[in-house]
Amino acid sequence: SLPAKLINGGIAGLIGVTCVFPIDLAKTRLQNQQNGQRMYTSMSDCLIKTIRSEGYFGMYRGAAVNLTLVTPEKAIKLAANDFFRHHLSKDGKKLTLLREMLAGCGAGTCQVIVTTPMEMLKIQLQDAGRIAAQKKLMAAQAQLSSSSAVGAAEPAVETRTTAMQITKELLRSKGIAGLYKGLGATLLRDVPFSIVYFPLFANLNKLGQKDPNVKAPFYVSFLSGCVAGSTAAVAVNPCDVIKTRLQSLQRGVNEDTYSGILDCTKKIWQKEGPMAFLKGAYCRALVIAPLFGIAQVVYFIGIAEFLLDMLPKHRA
Repeated sequence: SLPAKLINGGIAGLIGVTCVFPIDLAKTRLQNQQNGQRMYTSMSDCLIKTIRSEGYFGMYRGAAVNLTLVTPEKAIKLAANDFFRHHLSKDGKKLTLLREMLAGCGAGTCQVIVTTPMEMLKIQLQDAGRIAAQKKLMAAQAQLSSSSAVGAAEPAVETRTTAMQITKELLRSKGIAGLYKGLGATLLRDVPFSIVYFPLFANLNKLGQKDPNVKAPFYVSFLSGCVAGSTAAVAVNPCDVIKTRLQSLQRGVNEDTYSGILDCTKKIWQKEGPMAFLKGAYCRALVIAPLFGIAQVVYFIGIAEFLLDMLPKHRA
């Protein structure tokens, strides 16, 4: 049933985000830093410096946004894929690869309704620590190089903003369109991701089914979700880099601004080289693999069905 699908997707999203959010924060910061302004050399370096400067909970900046919106986002993605697969199948026959890809395309298109504002707010909160640390470093270097340290200004203290403050400001200044900045880039990432992910997962999961009418064991669904998720994540990472850059409202010192997808792609290619489009790729793979592995296990075990079945018994 649709309620069960929505509940399963929501539970899966909450568990997955809680487990992998620090890696996602490192991915965002690695993707946003540009040549000449590098604060971090790797994922582990980013996480260590984040803990030192912002504390343990600094790794979870922006997590509240994700935890709030990941339930409808994952629910829409998984339920939409099932919906399109059902309506594209002919008399219950096996879907062709093309129809599986079309179903994934439909799921990816539907989810951006929630994904775009969620990613928009999350990126601002995740990247704020990097920009603040960069400004402090630049101020410290300026003080050291100054011939007279007397009367030198103290480095500015970071003023932490909340997702609600950012939302209110965007709605006030740009209306609802402010929350959907980077919508085109989000579609460019999420639609190909779903086109790759869902058919790949479905076919990998079938390999573990002894009987077509019986669900695959949970470990098969988990491994299939991990493999399909990480493969799709790396495949669309260039689009994710572009999306992250476009959705960042604040920039570090001397960092480029972009007017659109083509302008962003051109500047990254010319100034940072083609390898810049793979920034954070291994982080993204590490985020997506367990996230979708957990999602598929919860979804296919059917926790929601168990809970919904218990309700009539409880009332009785």
